[in-house]
Amino acid sequence: MQKITPFLWFDSQAEEAAKLYTSLFKNSKIVSISRYGASGPGPEGSVMTVTFELDGREFLALNGGPIYRLTEAFSLCVNCETQAEVDELWRKLSEGGEEGRCGWLKDRFGLSWQIVPTALDRMLQDRDRERSQRVMAAMLKMRKLDIRALEHAYERA
Repeated sequence: MQKITPFLWFDSQAEEAAKLYTSLFKNSKIVSISRYGASGPGPEGSVMTVTFELDGREFLALNGGPIYRLTEAFSLCVNCETQAEVDELWRKLSEGGEEGRCGWLKDRFGLSWQIVPTALDRMLQDRDRERSQRVMAAMLKMRKLDIRALEHAYERA
């Protein structure tokens, strides 16, 4: 068991969310599901919590009702090696959700994600401040991040 586990609050979609998330990442699975008993507070037999792993990291999702909502104050950042990976995750996670700016999106359950090419970090940390600022300016104009456009901004003389 890992020492620190992200705990996600859903109204009633914890199992559906966990199934989607585990379908998108290698080395991922639903570990366990617990159900509400007769004493509630949820309907007896309905899903209370879902423990799942994404790329080997454990998460816990609760069906806690509409008391709390997920916000952009918490997001999951996914580092992608290729544009194809960015494109696929962006398409699947934003479906029924909301596209944001600079690689951020909200999935249909309200969880925020950052879909980020690994090359971005290298470009933003370049010692040449002018180059890194061009990349930042290009990124700020994007929704889904485009590696080729970021590289073009980086290489531009």
